[in-house]
Amino acid sequence: MVGGKFGRTDANCRSNSAAGAPPIVKIDGTIQNGLHGSEYPVDAGRAAGVTHRYSRATLREADGRNLHERIANTLGERIVGGIDPPGSALPTEVELCATLAVSRSALREAFKLLAAKRLIISRQKVGTLVRPRSEWNMLDPEVLGWHLRAAPTDEFVNGLFEMRKIIEPSAAAIAAERRTPDSLAQIERALADMMRWQDGSGDLFAADLRYHQAILDATGNYFLASFGAVIESSLMASFQLSWNSGRHTPEYSLRQHQGVVEAIRDGRASDAYAVMTQLLRSAIEDVRESLIRRQRDEAPQEQAGA
Repeated sequence: MVGGKFGRTDANCRSNSAAGAPPIVKIDGTIQNGLHGSEYPVDAGRAAGVTHRYSRATLREADGRNLHERIANTLGERIVGGIDPPGSALPTEVELCATLAVSRSALREAFKLLAAKRLIISRQKVGTLVRPRSEWNMLDPEVLGWHLRAAPTDEFVNGLFEMRKIIEPSAAAIAAERRTPDSLAQIERALADMMRWQDGSGDLFAADLRYHQAILDATGNYFLASFGAVIESSLMASFQLSWNSGRHTPEYSLRQHQGVVEAIRDGRASDAYAVMTQLLRSAIEDVRESLIRRQRDEAPQEQAGA
């Protein structure tokens, strides 16, 4: 028995080497997975028996209340980050048990979490394959969090804001029609906190999140109200990127937030829709600016490490 800080690799993990045999690859580079008769492409390196490098250090830094959650977070971040891209086969259980120093039972519990989020599928005599991105549960908070920690791509940011532009302007318009004194007070308190904390003296990002959530709540529609909770981690990160970009000043953004509140308070549904649309348009410009700057800042570091 081989011990490790995060778990153990047991004899059961080492002995079942047949399960670790590489998948049978067809001539065209695909592998039959038995799911609706579809085929998943297998990356050339994996087909040739080249295994990905997983590290115990990565597992040590992963979030999670217990071991299998840390394993799932480690694998999940690699998948959404493109290290194990859609269609590729993950290393075998034997390989992962050895490199991460974990037991097979913990690894399989992690696989269950990833399968529930529709990131992977396991097939007998084939192995564990990464599903196509179109099948991932993108509204899962952890899947969103993995995308953000892996550095958001333009595709991810555009998709996130496209979804927000579909939902939030309409929610603002409905809130203007259905507002109550209590729901309006919630929105105004969140905005007041944003105004007061723009100098960094308080949790500006949390106040911004409360602002958007309060507008969703003011619609009186439970489905819309749940939208903010589902993507909370993603909204928080987009707020951080947009506030820190410098393309638009905090004062400019706060004026837009104020304009939405005034339209909701006065019952001007069309104005609430229009101002929220402009607010989101400005926010995505700020996020893109922040991502460009981060990529520019990281480039010299990568060149230095080359």
